[in-house]
Order: sequence, then structure tokens, then C-alpha cells
Amino acid sequence: MADKPKKPQKLKARLPRGLEDREPAAINATRQMVEKIRAVYELYGFEPVETPAFEYTDALGKFLPDQDRPNEGVFSFQDDDEQWISLRYDLTAPLARYVAENFETLAKPYRSYRFGWVFRNEKPGPGRFRQFMQFDADTVGAPTPAADAEMCMMAADTMEELGIPRGSYVVKVNNRKVLDGVRESLGISGDEQWLTVMRAIDKLDRLGIEGVRQLLGEGRKDESGDFTRGAGLMGTDIALVLNAIQPGNMPMDSRLRASAIGQQGRDELNEISRLATASGYGTDRVAIDPSVVRGLEYYTGPVYEVELLLETKDEKGRPVRFGSVGGGGRYDGLVSRFRGEPVPATGFSIGVSRLQAALTMLGKLDSGKEFGPVVVTVFGGDIADYQTMVAALRGAGIRAELYLGNPKHSLGQQMKYADRRNSPCAIVQGSDEKAKGKVQIKDLISGAGLTDTRDREEYLKKQAEAQIEVDQGQLVEAVRKILARHDVRWG
Repeated sequence: MADKPKKPQKLKARLPRGLEDREPAAINATRQMVEKIRAVYELYGFEPVETPAFEYTDALGKFLPDQDRPNEGVFSFQDDDEQWISLRYDLTAPLARYVAENFETLAKPYRSYRFGWVFRNEKPGPGRFRQFMQFDADTVGAPTPAADAEMCMMAADTMEELGIPRGSYVVKVNNRKVLDGVRESLGISGDEQWLTVMRAIDKLDRLGIEGVRQLLGEGRKDESGDFTRGAGLMGTDIALVLNAIQPGNMPMDSRLRASAIGQQGRDELNEISRLATASGYGTDRVAIDPSVVRGLEYYTGPVYEVELLLETKDEKGRPVRFGSVGGGGRYDGLVSRFRGEPVPATGFSIGVSRLQAALTMLGKLDSGKEFGPVVVTVFGGDIADYQTMVAALRGAGIRAELYLGNPKHSLGQQMKYADRRNSPCAIVQGSDEKAKGKVQIKDLISGAGLTDTRDREEYLKKQAEAQIEVDQGQLVEAVRKILARHDVRWG
């Protein structure tokens, strides 16, 4: 007896780790955000430019260290010409390539903005995705702190345009030259030890001075008992670092004053503060903070990050503080890699995905389900007659669609479809209505509220509003009235 043929195995639908599908509500919320950010950037005179998601790997450079996965961080493949190509991990490195390639034809300083998806080949985890959106603005060819001050002011204006009130955010500014001065004063030559120092400084907000002191020394044991090894600095060197990140609390260490690069960094910070203040941006909006440590290795001068100071609660009632939602800095060496000559540049990047999550939780973005289109149902006859109604609605700027499911579906099935589409209303024209030149309009929003109405007179009133019959020539006007009644807007 012959074996039965094996049943074909179905392919399992599955989403790769570290990625997410996005539905209309999230996409619409992103659109709201992006348009507001774009408006601020263009107010400052920045113009759009797009670069591809792929770049030659050597053009991106090695600026994305991942301690858990050495020599990783980007998604790469080898092309048929044996050159390596990678997905971009940020929007700055591709801009550097674009500017270098078009250097002679671009007006300089070159001011541009970009937004799009970036990709990180990192270990995914809660809130840590391999694909996320950024929105950047950069000035290439401006060497003075005035360009950095402008980035900080623009970041502040962007937060307020997005609905974050003054006092609920701060743009914190530091300078890598100040940190280089600290390193020079300490005499640290090893990169690994310096990285441990930087990580300790970066934890000041979370752990406080005592926690940082422990991490600069032998190490720190957290509440769970886990021990984090420290930088191994001696007492006087720990005091120097704490002195550097807490100016004003004590006289500056003489070793810090002796560092020329450190003093240059402090002078640049003072100039940024002076320019911001002169433009009406006080320390409640743009503040010098020597504890700011930006991770990317290509920053060469001022660095800044936007921190949200608001606290809210998650779905389980636990307190949530959002922290940093954007940042940037000066990267004078990035374009120079291609040119072989100094090319000053500074830029700012908003983490759109992270900021959107914060704004949604704060109620600053409408993340509810958007209304779907008006649905024109189909009941026999010539489908062109129904298409005429759809065309009339679309011609009036009203979103509309013709039901294109199984033509044998009942009115109930088509109305169920309209409900699932979150349609504000549906159009019905059977043979009786057609013979009279009429159409029925079902107000699905009013209809949904009928079950909550207890008063008989109110019920009858809403029932009459929930289904009306009008001349076909009055279709557009009647639908507009229903949309206006419920304040239905799209886009």
C-alpha cells in the first residue's frame, strides 16, 4: 500500500526579535510628531535631504561599540563586487558621506534635516529595538560655538512645539574637551579604564554622588547584591573627577586648571551659555551640565542631550521617568575622514520612537484609533452606480470606500465590516431607495451610543439621528453634517 502523501507544512508567521509591526494609530501619532518637528527645523532654515538606508560599511565607520557582541552593531552583507554594505545605524554618518561626496556644490554652512529608520544589530530587550526612527538636523561648515548654541535652542523650541511645557524638560550641555581635560589630568592612557570612568559619570543622575564615587573607586554592590567593578582610581583622583562634574561646589582642582584642552572646553561652554541667555533661553531650558556623557566616539566638542523631567505612571501604576529623548554634539572629524582636511560640523538627533512613547503616555499625542472611511455598501444592480457615490464623496474631500468583499454578503456583514473599520457612517441604497432616488445614511457613532441611553425620548431622538434618508443629490451635504456633529477629522 502506497504511503499517503505528506500534507504540506504551513509556514509559521513570526516577527523577528527586536522588531515591531506598527498599526494606523501609532503611524498617525508619528506623523503628528514629525510634522511639528519639521516645522521647527524649517523655521531655523534647515532643508530636507534623504540618504539611502544602505551605505558602504567603511563609510559608516566603527563608531558603535557593543560590549556584549564585539565587532558587531550593524547589519551587513557582501555585495557581488565583494564590497561590504551595511544598514545605517544612525543618520549622521550617512550625512557625512553625502556632504563629502557633494562638497563642492553645497552651499556652506550646509544646513539639513533628515528623518527615517535606523538599524542596530544589538541584543534586543524590553524597549530596546533593532529598528527605530530618528529625526536629525545638522550644520556642516560652522566652526564656532554659535552653531552649537543654536542646536540647543532649536531642541528647546522643538520640545515646546510638541506640547512639553517649559520646566518639564531641559537641554543639558557638556563638552568632550572638558572630559578630555579630566583624562589628561588623571594621566589615564588605557581606553578601558577611561570608559569605566565615563560610565560612572553617566550614572550620576541615577546613583548620586556616593554611587559614582564607589564606581570610580573599587566598585559598587547594588541592592540585589550584584557587584560592579570600578575604575580603580585613588582618593585624590576620585575627588578630581567629582570636582569636574560638580563645578561650583568647591574650588577647581589645580590639575584641571592646568589642562589647556579642558580650559578650551569650558570656554566654549561659557560661550554657548552666553549666547543662549542672550536669546532668552535661561538655565531652565538650556543648562551646562558637566556630567553629560554621550556614547558615540565621533563627538569632538560640545555634546548635549534633552531630558524630560516629567514623571508619570505606567499601566501597572509604577512611576516612570523618561530621561533622555534626544541628543547630539559636535563631530569635526567625521566629514574630514573623506576629505583629508578639517570640516567642522554639529548636529542634533531626536529619538522619535522613544519620544513618541513618552508623549503618548503623557497624553500629548492622540494615539486613539483614527476614524476609517465612509463605507458605501453594495446590494446588486450595477456596481458603477455605487462607485458614483464613492467618487462624489472623495471629490468633496471625504474619505470613502466601496465595499469590495463578497458581493453576496448581507447588510449585517457589510455593517460589521464598517464597524471594524471604525467608519463614522455607512451608505445604503437598496432597490427601493434606488427607485426613489434616495440613499440611507447610518450614523455609526450615534448608533453605537444607543445602548447606553436609558431615557426613552432621548433614545428615540438618537435613533432618528442614527439613520436618515436623503435624496442622492444631497448625499455629500448630509455626510458632512454627520462628520461635523462628531468632529470627525482625518490626517
